[in-house]
Amino acid sequence: MKLPDSLRAQLKIPMGILIPESQVSKSNVEKHLEKNSYIITVGDRTTEKMISFGLTPSLQIIDNYEKRVKREPTMSPTVYTELTCNNPAAEVTSASIDIIKKAFTSKTPVRLTVVGEEDLLVIPVCIHAPENSVVLYGQPNEGLVIVKVTPEIRNKTQRLLDSME
Repeated sequence: MKLPDSLRAQLKIPMGILIPESQVSKSNVEKHLEKNSYIITVGDRTTEKMISFGLTPSLQIIDNYEKRVKREPTMSPTVYTELTCNNPAAEVTSASIDIIKKAFTSKTPVRLTVVGEEDLLVIPVCIHAPENSVVLYGQPNEGLVIVKVTPEIRNKTQRLLDSME
């Protein structure tokens, strides 16, 4: 499914709470996490930052790029399950959705390395994430977005996915 131009502006609006770049700290992130939250990070820098705070995401989705520039793979203390999928820029493939579903039933922490681009995978992640999930992703040049997965978020992201071509 490809992202139509009509949805681009909508996706620039954070889906959750935006913590400005200058205020991203362990304590500011932890305020939004419940005990035993299933933490999901989408993006290399976000994943790396959470690991540096001592918060190991249950699911880490990376592509080894930051703002389209190749970077060293993010180091993680422990990854039990390594998965890979192809996902072209501005798309969400059915194979990506399948591998995300598999990630949620795999031993954590899970690292999903995307060949292509991981940005839009926030959408199927919010649809299929387990209860008590919190999704963290970077809002380019603005900060960190924290999304508590609720029925409303699931519905909103399902509508977004349904409107992709």
